[in-house]
Amino acid sequence: MSHSHEHTAARRPLALALALIVGLMAGEIVFGVVAGSLALMADAGHMLTDAAALGLALAAASFAGRPARGRWTFGFRRLEILAAHVNGITLVVVGVVIVYTAIRRLVDPPTVRGGLVLVVALAGIAVNLAATALLRAPSRKSLNIRGAFLHVVTDLAAFAGTALAGGLVLATGWDRFDPIASLLVAALIFWSSFSLLRESTRILLEVSPDEPREIAGEMLGVPGVVEVHDLHVWTVGSGFPSASAHVLVEPGADCHAIRLELANLLGERFGLGHSTLQVEHGHAPPREGNLPIATR
Repeated sequence: MSHSHEHTAARRPLALALALIVGLMAGEIVFGVVAGSLALMADAGHMLTDAAALGLALAAASFAGRPARGRWTFGFRRLEILAAHVNGITLVVVGVVIVYTAIRRLVDPPTVRGGLVLVVALAGIAVNLAATALLRAPSRKSLNIRGAFLHVVTDLAAFAGTALAGGLVLATGWDRFDPIASLLVAALIFWSSFSLLRESTRILLEVSPDEPREIAGEMLGVPGVVEVHDLHVWTVGSGFPSASAHVLVEPGADCHAIRLELANLLGERFGLGHSTLQVEHGHAPPREGNLPIATR
């Protein structure tokens, strides 16, 4: 499947999930105010970021499928990584707001209508289960969709906690179960945002997905290769790892055949389907300041 077809296929589940989340969020805000529940309002605030996250992911997926042109030699694929990074940051912000408000409500808990909280939370679980099912498969292939998926998954867990809090408030009359549930939701949000920000930051800083010395060692194992230097490995966007290197081969060796063999090695062994290799015959030792990453 081509990159453009992948992005086209990803837009449909994102759009359906967005419609589900927006519909639930509107109803939840109304019932959260009526019930006086922080847990419901916290979920509604988180769902607002879910809607923004899904909208951002949908826009990024639409632009990312556009072909390279002009100065955009890699196209717009990295927009997906930027969207995932922004979604990670919004998760952190939402978590901080929920913690702050929950602590205030622990100190001075308002009256919570547990029955209404429970009913709305159960509806939220159903809607988020549907949205999660839509995004689960495509989230494995795209960090952008994974960012939106994490927003929905944390909401699913939040609704489960809110339903439990509503049931406990209904059974015991102890209103502090509501902010306690909010704190558990915040902990889950922080965990999700950390994993997403870590991966998106590694891509934005162009950290190699594999160990470069291991890659160079495998390249040196190809007959005729005597030196590999200026090796760079990075990820342009989800599913688009790239590599470039300067390779010196034995005098008289077939540069074209070795380049093809190295390209096949990088693609099959390390998943580096996009590689740019400069292959030349070796004559003199490497110049100072341009030391090889590996030599035979």
